[in-house]
Amino acid sequence: MSTFTKPSMQTSSRDDAVQLNRAFKGLGCDAAVVVNILAHRNASQRDSIQQEYETLFSDDLKKQLAHELHGHLKKAVLLWMKSPIERDVTTLRQALTGPIIDVKAATEIICTRTSSQIRQIKQVYAPTFGTRLEFDIECHTSDVHKKFLLAFIAITRYDGPEIDSVLVEDDAKAINKIGVKKSGVDESTFIQIFTERSSAHLIALASVFHKMSGKELGKTIKRETSGNFKYALLTILQYADDPTKHYATVLRKATKGLGTDDSTLIRILVTRAEIDLQKIEEEFLKKYKRPLPEVVHSETSAHYRAFLLSLLDSKY
Repeated sequence: MSTFTKPSMQTSSRDDAVQLNRAFKGLGCDAAVVVNILAHRNASQRDSIQQEYETLFSDDLKKQLAHELHGHLKKAVLLWMKSPIERDVTTLRQALTGPIIDVKAATEIICTRTSSQIRQIKQVYAPTFGTRLEFDIECHTSDVHKKFLLAFIAITRYDGPEIDSVLVEDDAKAINKIGVKKSGVDESTFIQIFTERSSAHLIALASVFHKMSGKELGKTIKRETSGNFKYALLTILQYADDPTKHYATVLRKATKGLGTDDSTLIRILVTRAEIDLQKIEEEFLKKYKRPLPEVVHSETSAHYRAFLLSLLDSKY
């Protein structure tokens, strides 16, 4: 379920565009107005506002926002104004080629997308940036992790609920053999299974593997693999099992300890706000005994805080 709620009063996209333009006038930007409008408009309304803004003022609203806003608020609002596919391609590009390479962010996006979504990403990525996604992965990842990601985005996986029980058992046996080998890890087995099998297959595989070996598949992955390759496998497995638990865990890691991983916090809250953020909130509270809005409030400030809390539909 989405946390997103439409404004209680009817508003017009034209009025919103006019108010935003006024917010940009004078010395500095009235960021409170930007937050109060955009954080409470759904995707269709945001698109309409952008169209009205261009019609009225012959200007691109996103470019104006990029000019007027700053810091984390700017990053969050600009991501919010994009379509889901635009969010994925821009975040992937930044993660793979930006000033700070964030391989884990790129890995998480890729490994939580369906084959059809990845196909769309690749179709948009190349004309947008003048290079193929495969090329950026090739240049900015390494070793078995690179091999895995390239295979994952190249293969079309079945996304339905049906499974082949014989194949599930064969995969469980193959992984179990890895654990009893005395030297080396058969990475090709993990690559084949985790790039070719559906989410439903992987859920069944974890169950069959546990019955067969007495071991948890996730713990076996942690023991037998390492680094970003391990992160990719665990991301796929955890997301297949329960996306809300996966995102709750990601948010916890982004907000615990010294400092906040604002890029991850923004990415998850913005991309899930109109999908399942309410369920993620519920899972976060259940697992970590703290309300997510309380955590966001403690880790952020000013208009940036107000924007994220609005996405959470929180009056905290």
